[in-house]
Amino acid sequence: MLVVADTSALVALAAADSLDLLDQLFDGVRVPAAVQTELLVPGKSHQAVLQDFLRGKVVSVDLTRYVIAAPGLGLGELEAMALYKAIAADQLLVDDERARKVARLNSIQVVGSLGVLLLAKGAGLISAIRPCIAAMRAAGIHISPALERDALLLAGEQPKS
Repeated sequence: MLVVADTSALVALAAADSLDLLDQLFDGVRVPAAVQTELLVPGKSHQAVLQDFLRGKVVSVDLTRYVIAAPGLGLGELEAMALYKAIAADQLLVDDERARKVARLNSIQVVGSLGVLLLAKGAGLISAIRPCIAAMRAAGIHISPALERDALLLAGEQPKS
């Protein structure tokens, strides 16, 4: 399976020291050039790890070839959706709720960073998702309590009361 990744989900997985799961779960990971630019802004958290992870994964995409109605989305999200279409990817890795809605409206299959953790646990690559979620939260990644609870339940881990 081929996945195209957006900025927010890559930052979240980097915060959880879980970027390697993408290479283990998917046959290929591709990132549009705009996402690379967003990730490598000087001072961005986890910049060195992300720069290393992106080697050989960055692809240029021509936005003018794809019509994706998405006012208010960033260039990285738009390019990620266009790249998904251009290379016939299987999944779009994106956490932003607005971007996920636009992707679904454009017949794009989405997975988020917590979905990657669930896939990794199901594949036996990690034993628990709770420590990864805690690391994401500690890094300032917003995860709604309801989403965390649902992910923990799906992982077979008891949510905190």
